[in-house]
Amino acid sequence: MSFTPGTSTDSEIATSVFSDSLPSADTNGGVGLSDPATASQRRAMLDLINRLRNTGVQRDIDLPMIAVIGNQSAGKSSLIESISGITLPRSQGTCTRCPTECKLTQADTPWTCVVKLHFITDERGSPVKATNITFGDAIFNKAHVEERIRRAQRAILNPNTDYKKLLEGYQITSGANEVSFSRNYVSLEISGRELADLSFVDLPGLIASVGRAGDANDIDLVKNLVTSYIEKPSCLILLTVACETDFENQGAHHLAKQYDPKGKRTVGVLTKPDRIPQGEEESWIRLIRNEVEPLDNNWYCVKQPSSHDITLGINWVDARNMEKQFFATKKPWSGLDSHLHRFLGTSRLTERLSAILAELIARRLPEIQDELQTIILQTRSDLGELPLAPSKNPVGEISRVLKEFTRELSELLKGTPDEEGLVQTIRSHSEVFKREVYSTAPNFIPWEQKDSPRRPKLSPAKFLSNEENVNTEEEGADDEGRTRELPDYYPFVVQADYILTIVNKWQEPADELFEIVNSIIRERVGKVVEKHFAHVGRGGVKQAVLMIVYDHLDEAAGRTKEKIDWLLQVERAPATLNTHYYTDYRDKFLAHYRGCRESGNNTMSNIRNITTNCHKSETVNKALSSLKELGISAEVDDLARLLPSDPLEVALGIMASVRGYFQVAYKRFVDMVPLAIDYEMVRGMERGLDEALLEGLQLTGEDAHERCAAMLQEPTAISSKRQELSKKLERLCAARTELKRLSI
Repeated sequence: MSFTPGTSTDSEIATSVFSDSLPSADTNGGVGLSDPATASQRRAMLDLINRLRNTGVQRDIDLPMIAVIGNQSAGKSSLIESISGITLPRSQGTCTRCPTECKLTQADTPWTCVVKLHFITDERGSPVKATNITFGDAIFNKAHVEERIRRAQRAILNPNTDYKKLLEGYQITSGANEVSFSRNYVSLEISGRELADLSFVDLPGLIASVGRAGDANDIDLVKNLVTSYIEKPSCLILLTVACETDFENQGAHHLAKQYDPKGKRTVGVLTKPDRIPQGEEESWIRLIRNEVEPLDNNWYCVKQPSSHDITLGINWVDARNMEKQFFATKKPWSGLDSHLHRFLGTSRLTERLSAILAELIARRLPEIQDELQTIILQTRSDLGELPLAPSKNPVGEISRVLKEFTRELSELLKGTPDEEGLVQTIRSHSEVFKREVYSTAPNFIPWEQKDSPRRPKLSPAKFLSNEENVNTEEEGADDEGRTRELPDYYPFVVQADYILTIVNKWQEPADELFEIVNSIIRERVGKVVEKHFAHVGRGGVKQAVLMIVYDHLDEAAGRTKEKIDWLLQVERAPATLNTHYYTDYRDKFLAHYRGCRESGNNTMSNIRNITTNCHKSETVNKALSSLKELGISAEVDDLARLLPSDPLEVALGIMASVRGYFQVAYKRFVDMVPLAIDYEMVRGMERGLDEALLEGLQLTGEDAHERCAAMLQEPTAISSKRQELSKKLERLCAARTELKRLSI
């Protein structure tokens, strides 16, 4: 809730903490250091948040915290000293170049300070596993703290230098630090009777400009570092503003307003009130009244010892008494309304901060538990989506992958029942090859060329229709390109020449089938390699296996091509032992050609017509009677035998022989070529592949383990992602363990 400037009560102030997200407090009183009923609970919650920060989980979850920000020389260090009771390093260099976390605990024990180093990033700023290092023994004398902190900050800025050397006082020249600013931080765990239960982080002061020896990049480095803290919704911003500098010129105020524009999570602190120029007091008093730049948790004002007082060795108790005396006696502070006095002094500020932080933690704890569980599940899911981590047995892992690859490849080459299987795909191309070879069959026409225009169209050979699964309609087609002119007589060499001409045409379809099958196998094998090796290592294994497999395929293809060429050479010399099959087809084609010629001969038709014609049958009868007188008994149908023999009978025999032999050779060839391809290139691809892979990948020998480990090495991006997620899961689980320890 917001409150009207100048009219807020103590209880309203206590309940105004992040009013959009925190429940209202009891109006009978706030949560303060003097409330014994809640002190133990508050201390337990603060301790839990500190333990959670030790795990580094603040990188993943917004943890409640107080961040002290301000411009350089805004009195920030003096404020922290007054709250914690220690002295911070004042020398130039390390004191403002890394965050300093202060964990204050009120305890009925002697004052103690333990200094620790917290590393959450490497020197490049990349996340690493959170490492907490105790930097020396516990300190019981406040006078020893300043030098210990200085050395600890030096260790943070030089992460590659042995921290033990720096603890012992090893010096590093100013400006020679390994990093100029760091997100790693120094932790001060301070306990004592006079302390409040409070934790906060002191951030480097914002830089307005750098000198000649400075680095202009430091301005943005510091701004980005401060922003990384205050941009989080659960961060309470403790904004220090020096009264000696014009308010509008202080960049810390503008940065805080940028990320908390409504002032719901900012506590303003005015420092150096003794240095306000005369006559300008009212402008600063208006802030205390919350009349300008109003904040839900108001503005406070503190007065720290001067440099002269520090030189004289003023102690913490005297400094607080001097502060009280200043506000009680110095105008205009002493004249403020009584209800505004609660905003004056370090003790009241400390009590208020303790109350705000305790309330914020109480509100956030259930949300932190839910967020933690959600992020753990998501992180595990992200890890599960990554490829399997490299095996600790690299030789066994590579052998396993190779075994699975060769098994699937073997199944592919032997044939699978699916419609798009390798064998099914090749078979369809083999059928095309068969039709192309059959299309080279000679198309003989049993007439002389000069008689062809007067002859009827050659009818197809019906005896082929039931045994050839090819188109036979072209048999007898009037294709001048395929027509042979028949002479009176041809020797055997002419038959061989016909056959050679036909066989030469088989080269092209055979080579085409070979190339198609080779391409199909190459594509299918490449997909299997991709499936099994794409995610192995950094991709080198896949490329190596592809080269080996393709080389092996090329060898098989070479053997296959030799077999096809050999088959073509064999077919160029006509020969067969399948004489029954050959003569059967030769006789069928001879009868077919004779029948075609007879169907075009009119002599027998004329004889039958004369027999049935009553006026001309006497002529036929006279011919039969004359034959009988010569001692030759004949019927009408026998008269054709008396006709002279067909002058093209020899040619018809040659045609029938060539065509019959084609049937023998064609069927033999269209069987043997696919069989050779299947044996040598398809199934032959598998033969010797295991040995080729073992030899090519060099998986045997003394260095096999190292070679396999190198093959399994993950791509840098995946390795980095796995490392990042693993570290994240580790700190999340550590944080969950800490949450389980909370007992309230």
